[in-house]
Amino acid sequence: MLSSLGINGPNVRQQIAQVLNFALVLSTAFMLWKGLSIATNSPSPIVVVLSGSMEPAFQRGDILFLWNRAERAEVGEIVVYNVKGKDIPIVHRVVRSYPEDSKTAETGETTTSQKLLTKGDNNNADDTNLYAEGQSYLDRQEDIVGSVRGYFPMVGYVTILLSEYPWLKTVLLGIMGLMVILQRE
Repeated sequence: MLSSLGINGPNVRQQIAQVLNFALVLSTAFMLWKGLSIATNSPSPIVVVLSGSMEPAFQRGDILFLWNRAERAEVGEIVVYNVKGKDIPIVHRVVRSYPEDSKTAETGETTTSQKLLTKGDNNNADDTNLYAEGQSYLDRQEDIVGSVRGYFPMVGYVTILLSEYPWLKTVLLGIMGLMVILQRE
């Protein structure tokens, strides 16, 4: 049937195989990301440092590996947190910890949650002006994405270049598309 349409069978099979291989690579990367998210208990187990606020500990472009299985964060620990209403996570050090007791209405049990104050190593003031309006501390359970457990220096600088120069994304996608089309087995 394909030959009656003027389409060469083996060539079409090769193109379909290339598309399926590309889909396999994408789905494998997605599954690895989701697996890491489950293992680390973090929605974003790997982040890139985007600013110099943590220098000299971390530089722009460092990739950080996060772990979010501990119930508490210790003073001096470096955490990544999200601010309500903002998309970019912030990497800063815990400078103060406040335990807060609360009773649940249903059971009457007292639970202790942890409230945190953070600060960038390279900043003069703490982060209270970075938090959401009306928020004077972070909640360990709600705001913290994870604690830093390891890093690779400068490996994530490509991410910074792509965000600072949006045209670079188009160029890279075009090159990748050409590679998929021109690839021969």
